[in-house]
Amino acid sequence: MLYWLLKYVILGPLLRLIFRPQVEGLYHVPATGPVILASNHLSFSDSIFTPLVVRRRVTFIAKAEYFTGKGVKGWLTKMFFVGSGTIPVDRSGGRAARAALDTQLRVLRGGGIAGIYPEGTRSPDGRLYRGKTGVARLALESGALVIPTAMLNADEIQPPGKLIPRIARVRIRFGPPLGFSRYAGMAGDRFVERAVTDEIMYELMELSGREYVDTYAQKSKNPPPTPRQPVPA
Repeated sequence: MLYWLLKYVILGPLLRLIFRPQVEGLYHVPATGPVILASNHLSFSDSIFTPLVVRRRVTFIAKAEYFTGKGVKGWLTKMFFVGSGTIPVDRSGGRAARAALDTQLRVLRGGGIAGIYPEGTRSPDGRLYRGKTGVARLALESGALVIPTAMLNADEIQPPGKLIPRIARVRIRFGPPLGFSRYAGMAGDRFVERAVTDEIMYELMELSGREYVDTYAQKSKNPPPTPRQPVPA
């Protein structure tokens, strides 16, 4: 109930008035049935703008830290994500991340829409980074269509680290559905999952017009330390 109140009564009308979403290809999102919205990730606000323009409920996953903040800001952030139906994910990896994907799998098996950021984290510089294979596992296990979803300028509206967004018209582009029924029964095959993920990322690159970088975004955020050079004698 809180999700629909936020979307249509409390926040949605105000956000639409302020940011005047310009949306392309929304007709690609089916009116019924399981759907995965696979999006590039430019800004904290991505998880706000996408559900705002899609008529159906969208369930995203977000890092667990959004649910554990302290003080008034932490409480407000937690309430927003809880109210918007967002699922916390422990990004330490392995079994914790799998638990979040299992929850989204239940959403899809119930005929819902799951939103996912294949890059796993926000882009540090606006470029599109290598996708993690969780999106492929989700698609193969659920049989859901994948809709590539390109956030075109969210990083200009709210760059990483900026609390107050700049008022500008948000632009979102939805691409044609991708189906992977040809790989039915092959979930768990790492080569298949990598091929599916790369196909999704290629479509995101084409839709967004962003430069693609074949490395994980998290590595770019946390580069290995530069080896110390020996001091000349």
